[in-house]
Amino acid sequence: MAFLVFFLSNLVLTLFAAIITTFISPAAAGSGIPEVKAYLNGVDAPGIISLRTLIVKIIGSISAVSSSLLVGKAGPMMHIGACIASLLGQGGSRRYGLTWKWIRFFKNDRDRRDLVTCGSAAGIAAAFRAPVGGVLFALEEMASWWTSGLLWRAFFTTAVVAIILRALIDVCLSGKCGLFGKGGLIMFDVYSANISYHMADVPPVLLLGVVGGILGSLYNFLLDKVLRVYAIINKKSVTYKIFIACTISIFTSCLLFGLPWLASCQPCPLDSTEDCPTIGRSGNYKKFQCPPGHYNDLASLIFNTNDDAIRNLFSKNTDAEFQHSTMLIFFVTCFILSIISYGVVAPAGLFVPVIVTGASYGRFVGMLFSSHTNLNHGLFAVLGAASFLGGSMRMTVSLCVIILELTNNLLLLPMIMIVLLVSKTVADAFNGNIYDLIMKAKGFPYLEVHVEPYMRQLTVADVVTGPLQVCHGNEKVGNIVHILKTTNHQGFPVIDEPPHSESPVLYGLILRAHLITLLKKRVFLRTPVRIGSDSFRHFSADEFAKKGLGNVDKIEDIKLTEEEMEMFLDLHPFTNASPYTVVETMSLAKASTLFREVGLRHLLVIPKRTT
Repeated sequence: MAFLVFFLSNLVLTLFAAIITTFISPAAAGSGIPEVKAYLNGVDAPGIISLRTLIVKIIGSISAVSSSLLVGKAGPMMHIGACIASLLGQGGSRRYGLTWKWIRFFKNDRDRRDLVTCGSAAGIAAAFRAPVGGVLFALEEMASWWTSGLLWRAFFTTAVVAIILRALIDVCLSGKCGLFGKGGLIMFDVYSANISYHMADVPPVLLLGVVGGILGSLYNFLLDKVLRVYAIINKKSVTYKIFIACTISIFTSCLLFGLPWLASCQPCPLDSTEDCPTIGRSGNYKKFQCPPGHYNDLASLIFNTNDDAIRNLFSKNTDAEFQHSTMLIFFVTCFILSIISYGVVAPAGLFVPVIVTGASYGRFVGMLFSSHTNLNHGLFAVLGAASFLGGSMRMTVSLCVIILELTNNLLLLPMIMIVLLVSKTVADAFNGNIYDLIMKAKGFPYLEVHVEPYMRQLTVADVVTGPLQVCHGNEKVGNIVHILKTTNHQGFPVIDEPPHSESPVLYGLILRAHLITLLKKRVFLRTPVRIGSDSFRHFSADEFAKKGLGNVDKIEDIKLTEEEMEMFLDLHPFTNASPYTVVETMSLAKASTLFREVGLRHLLVIPKRTT
């Protein structure tokens, strides 16, 4: 009966998460970190930060995490923060009647990008109760464009998150949260004891880093292959997506319920600070099928939330709580389940599964070296989680600060730094960051931080392709319509030619959205003359503001007569007359660095004249 309840509840929750994700917002599937990272790098993929995605991400993440799938909530929370920030940046959602005029000043690409960066920092800060870690995560992993102004805005955002979290935790600590316990979200401040370590303790820590790097790179390799297989299957039909999710749920339920039978019962410790065995609530000592006064250590990890499992693994003074076989079984189970669970069509994070997996293998290594080191098993679990995070996600500073804020112990800093650096260095020799691999699998054209060596041997003239679509300062309406219908480009160079100038000269750049706005207003001229700033009286600033995701105008929606197609538009007043330009002989590596570091969307290449 217990298995039936466990099995059916998991299946129903997984099915619900898969159905709402598949039919309402497919963009809500997965972590969300690769999508938001791509957006901040300049890829405005459709629907990734819409209101619909936000709602599905919240509900679907709750269902997926509750369904016993080994998935986390840190990635979805970061995505939720980015969606909320984007909605604020576009003045709300007109489609659903949620608009605010007072924030219309943020309706432009730059402000929305900055808000999304702050939102992603807030999401990580809320997931781990790590405000400084959230800021550093956004800086190190997410944003390709960063300024001192953006830094303090992100810091202010995460500070507000920390205050609100603290207030909510205080409410729960007073016992007003009912079944939600006494404060949670993710509170891993379980390792606040003073510790001491010596040079003899360094070799096991270095070994943890090396093993973490190897395991992390293997994890990335296998996850990349599994995701590509899932992508092929998911393309066939919607039924396959939901079938895979249900199959993974059934497999997970059978595995999690069956494995504790392999573990032997342990007598309850006499000096335990909590009731043993634990019945009807969260705790370290699950009875499972054991006699009175005994507990099942593997069931204590499996039949708990991921947060409580991590708390159990990180706990101090629990060296005798787990067996060697239990740690090994739990590590292999988490490693496999986290890989196959991530690809299902439901909101799913990677952070918490990686922490659980790393903590279990770290504690196992601590058991093996217990007679040769002064460090206890809980500390080894913390360092194991750090090494596996470094090996799979390849971040250093932000992960170090997040782990310190989780464990609430600054004395761990040197050890965590060493483990992260070693694991990242080892893993970099095999493959790339897990989020970069996912972005490549999803087809996002992401610009890497470091340029490839071959780019230094090429110039920008070697990679530009033609024919180039340009607009003239006074352009015929028919030509503009033809350009917009035959290309998908978002910006076009504006050129002045004789008789309007002595020789062909680049005047600037005009955006596709602005051209469509001009066509909609039909401010046409019968002759190609410059009218200057007088044309502004026909427009308001809001008409040129960044449109919301569901309100983008399309050229196909504009109907023009034959007479209007023969008329002219003066583009000069609406053109950006100071675009970034480079000469055709510029190194491709330098141009790529400029494009990424300055946060550009368009870069114009002009010929190097000899006259």
